Amino acid sequence: MESLMILLQIVMINLLLSGDNAVVIAMASQSLPKQQQRKAVWWGAMAAVGLRCLLTLAAISLLQTPYLQAVGSLLLLYIAVKLLIDADNGGEVHAIKKANTLGQAVRTIVVADLVMSLDNVLAIAAVAKGETLLIVLGIALSIPMIIWGSRLLGTLLVKFPSFVYIGSGLLGYAAGGMLVHDPGLTGHFANAPAVIVQSLPLFCAPLVIAFGIMIRRMKAQ
Repeated sequence: MESLMILLQIVMINLLLSGDNAVVIAMASQSLPKQQQRKAVWWGAMAAVGLRCLLTLAAISLLQTPYLQAVGSLLLLYIAVKLLIDADNGGEVHAIKKANTLGQAVRTIVVADLVMSLDNVLAIAAVAKGETLLIVLGIALSIPMIIWGSRLLGTLLVKFPSFVYIGSGLLGYAAGGMLVHDPGLTGHFANAPAVIVQSLPLFCAPLVIAFGIMIRRMKAQ
């Protein structure tokens, strides 16, 4: 049951943070013939999946370094707040060069995916708990959803804004979990009451939502 929950979290995080990947794929292959467009989408997506899995596994290993998880958790808190702000602004806009050949399209998709993957990699590494199979399955399941369901996902996020808040809260929870499990901070948390340590990830979820809402209202004013 715990593994299923982790898998669902990985899929949800990857979907929420990969909406712009579908735009990249579409723009990079736009100038190609229809048949080559399909090949570019699949080859680019598969290469991106493999590279993202490797990056996530590397991130899990690196996060065992003292205080690196703490830095990662702060970055993930920023990403969680930014998710809410970007949703209010209609998402980020990326300038992607159209490719003229299949090889160029695949390279463009892979490079763009790597550039935009930091948030995905950090979030998935935070919730995966070292489960390699769940990481690969979660990312692999998300890719076809991103390719085929990007428009549907965008429509759902407009109709049901709470999805964005749930995703942002989930990232905040993951960031709090990273913080309390940092090897360099475990000694400090050992002296703190257990209820505080256990409550910190839960506290981070509404914290990022409240902070995101506050920034949106300030921008609106």
